[in-house]
Amino acid sequence: MRIDRILVNPQQAHAAVTALYQALKPHLMAGHEFALSVKPKTRSTAQNARMWAMLSEVSAQVVWHGRKLTPEEWKHVFSASLKRQDVVPGLDGGFVVLGQATSKMTIAEMGELMELISAFGAQQGVRFTATEYE
Repeated sequence: MRIDRILVNPQQAHAAVTALYQALKPHLMAGHEFALSVKPKTRSTAQNARMWAMLSEVSAQVVWHGRKLTPEEWKHVFSASLKRQDVVPGLDGGFVVLGQATSKMTIAEMGELMELISAFGAQQGVRFTATEYE
């Protein structure tokens, strides 16, 4: 059994918890075990699309330390910078960034990430062409 709900106000949360208890009670009385987790809502589909559009524009217009990076590589650069992530030596050389996937970021964290991309882009002279950036 899996129940997913987006909660936006206290009344809705109370109703959801009450309904959850009623649904789980017979299973719990029968000896079944469940895991319950509550977390902030993660990024929206629109945020994800905007992030990838911005990363593509940065990728096309910026040379970083003599290299052209892919949008995926830029995503790692920006998310590592936003989260002040750590780096450790890799098993076969190079380095590995220890950090958070953007798919697990909250809506607010994704907003911060896009602000960072926008600020960096402004410093580097990136011209964001999509109207949603204006």
